[in-house]
Amino acid sequence: MTASIAEISNRLLSWYDRHARDLPWRALPGEPAPDPYCVWLSEVMLQQTTVAAVKPYFAKFLARWPDVEALAAAPDDEVMAAWAGLGYYSRARNLVKAARAVADLGGFPRTEAQLQELPGLGAYTAAAVAAIAFGARAVVVDANVERVVARLFAIGEVLPGARKAIRQRADAITPDKRAGDFAQAMMDLGSGICTARAPKCLLCPLAVGCEARAAGEPERYPVKPARKAKPERIGTAWWIERDGHVLLVQRPGEGMLGGMRALPDDGWTARADGSGKPPLSGEWRDCGAVRHTFTHAHLTLHVRALVDPVRAGEFGGEWWSLDKLDDAGLPTLFAKAARLALAAR
Repeated sequence: MTASIAEISNRLLSWYDRHARDLPWRALPGEPAPDPYCVWLSEVMLQQTTVAAVKPYFAKFLARWPDVEALAAAPDDEVMAAWAGLGYYSRARNLVKAARAVADLGGFPRTEAQLQELPGLGAYTAAAVAAIAFGARAVVVDANVERVVARLFAIGEVLPGARKAIRQRADAITPDKRAGDFAQAMMDLGSGICTARAPKCLLCPLAVGCEARAAGEPERYPVKPARKAKPERIGTAWWIERDGHVLLVQRPGEGMLGGMRALPDDGWTARADGSGKPPLSGEWRDCGAVRHTFTHAHLTLHVRALVDPVRAGEFGGEWWSLDKLDDAGLPTLFAKAARLALAAR
C-alpha cells in the first residue's frame, strides 16, 4: 500500500464530511450523536434490505413507537403486522424481545459486549450501535465494508473464509476517534462508489493505494464461492371465505414467516414440498399460483379457494373482513396469494 493507515482514515473522513448521505436515522458530521434507539432500529431494518425499502418502515415505526419503551409495550402481533413486507421476520420477533430487554435495563447498554447480549444483536449490529450511537471504537463490517476492504487490500481468499482477514484489515484502518463516522463513511463508500458492479474508482477517495484498482480488476473482490442452485418447492395456500370474510391463521413463532398472520397452507417448507391436501372437504377452485424466492429456496405457491365452507369453524384462526384485509399485515408471499384469490372471485 502506498497510503498509510492514518491516510486512509483521514481521506475517508474528509470525503464523508462533504458527501455523507442524509438519512433519517443518522446524525450528520458535527451534529450530536443520534438516539441509540434510532440507530438500533435502522440497523436491524437494514439487514438484508435496501435503504430505499427501509425509509418508509422506519418512519412508520418511529411515528407509532417513538422510543424503545413504547416498542417494548407493543403487542407482538401489531409489530409483526407493521413489519409485513420488509422480510426476514425473525428480525421483527427479536426486535420486540430486545426492546423489552432494553426497557428492563433502563436504557441501551453502551459496550459491544453488553449489546451483543440483547436478542438478535450479532457482532455487526452491536458494533454499529456502539460506534455510531456511543462513539466507541468498534470495528463495523457489513457487506459494503467487506467489499471496500477486500478491494483496498486485494484479499484473494474466497468468502466466507476471507472474513477473518477482512476484519483484521478493517480493524487496522479504524481510527480511535470518530469510529462511528468512519463506519458510516465506509458504508456510504460501498453503497455509492465502491459498488459491486462498475465501481466508480475515479470518484473514490481511497483510489490511490487501492490494490485491486492497481491490479486493474476491482470487481474480482471480494472473491465469492460458486453459487449453488436454490431448490424449487411447491406448496398450496387455502383461501377460505365466508360472509365477506377470509380465514387467517397465525404461523408458528419459529420458522419461515414465523409469528405472521397468513392464509392456511399445506405445510410446505424450504426443505420439503407441501402435502397438497385440502384442510376441508368441498369444491375447491384453482386461482393460479404465485412465485416467491426465499433465502434458501424458490417457492411456487398454488392458491385454491373455497367459499361458504360448511365446517370452516372447526379450522381455528380468525375471520378477517375482506374490506380490511390490507390491515392484516400479511407477509409479501401471502399478500400476493390473497390478491390472486381476490382477482379470481
